This record gives sequence, structure tokens and C-alpha cells, in this order.
Amino acid sequence: MKSRSLSLPCMVFMGLCLLCSGAHAEDKDEQLVKVSAVVNVDWRYPGLPFEGWGTALAWFAHVSGRFAEPHRTELADLLYGRDGLALNIARYNIGGGNAPETPSYLRLGADVPGFWRKPGERSGTDWNPDSEDAWDWSADAGQRWWLDAIKARVASRDLILEAFSNSPPYFMTRSGRVSGHVNALEDNLAPGFETQFSRYLARVTAELERRHGIRFRTLSPINEPNTPYWFSTNTQEGAHWSPEAQSRMYIALAQVLRENGMRTEISGPDETNPQTLFVDWAGMSAEAKAVIQQINVHSYEWIGKSGVRDIAETSGKRLWMSETDLSPANVREDINDMRPAIALAQQIITDINSMSPRAWVLWQAIENRSSSDPKNSSNWGLIKADYSNLERPEYQITKKFWAFANFTKFIRPGYRFLKSDNPDTLVAENPKTNEVSIVVVNPGIVSRMLDIRLPDAKRDKLTCTTFITQAEDSLATSKPASCAGRLSIHSRPMSVVTVVVTPNVPRRN
Repeated sequence: MKSRSLSLPCMVFMGLCLLCSGAHAEDKDEQLVKVSAVVNVDWRYPGLPFEGWGTALAWFAHVSGRFAEPHRTELADLLYGRDGLALNIARYNIGGGNAPETPSYLRLGADVPGFWRKPGERSGTDWNPDSEDAWDWSADAGQRWWLDAIKARVASRDLILEAFSNSPPYFMTRSGRVSGHVNALEDNLAPGFETQFSRYLARVTAELERRHGIRFRTLSPINEPNTPYWFSTNTQEGAHWSPEAQSRMYIALAQVLRENGMRTEISGPDETNPQTLFVDWAGMSAEAKAVIQQINVHSYEWIGKSGVRDIAETSGKRLWMSETDLSPANVREDINDMRPAIALAQQIITDINSMSPRAWVLWQAIENRSSSDPKNSSNWGLIKADYSNLERPEYQITKKFWAFANFTKFIRPGYRFLKSDNPDTLVAENPKTNEVSIVVVNPGIVSRMLDIRLPDAKRDKLTCTTFITQAEDSLATSKPASCAGRLSIHSRPMSVVTVVVTPNVPRRN
């Protein structure tokens, strides 16, 4: 596929053609050996209502929100529009911001500005949050454009916004930089600045709500805290927080939110993986755990996911998988390669079946194009864009985008996930209509014939519609056909298949 800078009507037309084209490779491997498997679906214990799909706006929104029209509008339609992925969740990154005199060293897009204004010729430590001239509400115009674009595309009943921070402003840090301490294993917030930092986050959250007519349901003050990632010469914002430091920050933020009469809930700790979250949670004080109302975890590792579910269940807290993405090893950037798409689909299915999160949120949906050098090449992101050209920002839609669409378009807010005994299958039901969406991924090179059994007598008269993403198809659909509570699904090699099972409603005389 060539680089895109197409108009939206053209892109929508292309998408509709794909949807109407059918899976044209229907019989190409009928003569090949197939593996058969029975997939049992258990209706007895549906999960809690799913809240939806989303992406962090850092860092792509800071850049793409400043793209010339119609490019930024096209991208907003692709991610949040009804004819696109129809995402309904966004995580807004409250930037920390380095000192104005600090030479630029953060990677393009990661240089998210803070909302403070340096007080004249004085040092940043003189910053006073009670002074109106200490604030710059014109900052971060690109990411704020996305707030308005998302609000215009997502129904208010479905829209969920979260604010999060990667680092305190430079003048609240020990290193004087927002990228971390000189020693990556030491906390970077200056001692005693928990309340000052909380006041910064609370004021930005409240002001963005007022200026954009939105509401942030949650605020996450730290990100991937107990890791060795964040050192002063890093190229993105980040800060180390020990479990003790995390506790102090959560308690201080809860106090500031109460003092300001804000309904915003606290989420965290947004740890990089389940096993590190276990260390954080075990080391936090009981008071800190009590003020956290939503547990956020990232799934950059596969180990321990079910343990996070146990913490959420026993503590009675909402659980989000709040950030992840992946680029399979030794796969050079290629928008048409199915391997990154398959990897993303397996990640989603494993996360949801193992953790039972209420929401699944991607790390940034739009990535800067990576190097052609295979050592630095990457398949992160759903859309590849040229961050360096704001006026003519060419971009390309990847197979990962279409694989994600196999989930986001057919499993909507309010659906409940059902248990199945197949590790490559995700099943969800709309409790209002009894419509069922089944997503199946085949990560290998052998065809599979799946015998999926839906044990419910009310489902004997059904209509099934199949959507497939594979090398030669992007969310291509078959014609709706009659089916029953026992479905036979051909899961082709290297494919993601969604089957939407709709009950036939009898006509009333």
C-alpha cells in the first residue's frame, strides 16, 4: 500500500469495498490438512459489563493534533468515528515539561509540554499554583484538539476519559529533568513535593474539563513506577517511584481532590507488567490502596495476568488493562505483514481471558515511521505517520489496524465476555439483544476447523455474519446466513475471524 494522504470519503469508500468484497480466498486451501477442535462456550458466569476500547493520546496526539486539515480529521475518524474503529476511551497525558532553557533531547512527540509558566527570571521552584500567571492554558494544543475531536465522535454515554502523568514538572524533580533521576532506581520527585505535584495535576484536570466541556473519570498520577526505565538522559518523560513513594503520592492526591471538591477517581499504579504490580501492591500502605478506585496495569509481559484479576476481585476495585502494544521480534516494519496483526489479536484475547479487565487500552495508536534499518525497525502502532511533516503528513493503515477492528467494531460497551475453552477464541454477548460476537485467531500456517457450541435453546434460529482479516483481506465480510447454536468456523492460517451471531426476532402480527 502506498503512503496515504487521501481524503476521508475516499478512505471510507475503500473500507466499504473491502467490507462488501467477501473473503475471496474462501476455497483456496480447502484441500489442505486441517486441525479440528471443539470450542465449548459457558453461559453460566458472564463477566462484568465491558467498558470499551481505547488508546493513550501520548505521544501521537501532541503531533497529529497539529496536522493540517483534512489529515487530522481523517485520523480522528479512523480511530473514533463510527465507520472507523469506533473507540470510546482516551487517556490524556498531562505533560511535566522541561525547563525552557534545557536543550531539546526528547524524541519527537514525547516532548509533551507542561501547563505551568516559569515565573519571570526566577527559578522554577518559585512557581505558585495559586497565581494565575503561573499557568499557560494555551499549551499542548495538539493533544487538546484530540479531546474536542473525540468528544464530537463518541456518544456521551460511552465516552470515558482518563488523565495520566509520566513525570512531575522539571522543577519538582531531583534531577531537574522530566526523564528521570540520574540513577534509574531512585525516585525523582523532590522530597515533600507530593502535595505540590497533586495540586498541579488536579488543576490541569479541572481546567481541561471546564475549557473542553468534558469529564475525566479517573486520574493516574504515576506511570510504570517501580522499573529501571527512567533515567535523566532518556528520551521520554518518566519517573521512578518506590512503593513507599507511591503511597505518599496517592494519599496526597486524594487529599487535594477532596479539598477541591472534585469527583475524579484515582487510578494506578499503571505498572509495566503484572509481576511488578504485585510488588507495588504488596508494598503500598493500606491507606494508599483505599484511595485507589481503579487498578491500572500494563501487559508488556505475559506472566501473572490472572493474579491481577485476583487482586481486583478481592479488593472490589475496577480493573483496566490500561496500556500495551507490541512489535514481534525480527519483523521489519511492513504495514501489510500479518504477523504484527496476529500478535496483537493474541495479546487482546489472552489479556481479556486471563485478567477480565473492564477495558482494554492500546499504547499510542499512531506511531512515527521507524527506520528502514532492520535493527531499529518497528511495527508498533496501528497507523504509521510521518511526524516530521505537519503540513503534508503522509500516513499508512496497517494490518494491525484491521485486526483491532475485528474486536472493536463487534464487541461494544456493555457486552459481557463469556468463558470458552479455546485459548485463541474470545466470546462476548450483548445482554440486551443476545447477539454474540466470536473472535478467533489462527497464528500458525495450518488451517483449523472449529466446532463452536453455544449451549442455549433460545439460539436455535440465528443469522451469522463473518468478517475476516488476513493477508489479502481487511475485515472482508461474508453474506449473512442462517446458522444454529453449533457453528463450524474455518479458521484460516494467519487470520483473525469475527463471527457475529444474531438471534432472529419473530415478527409480530
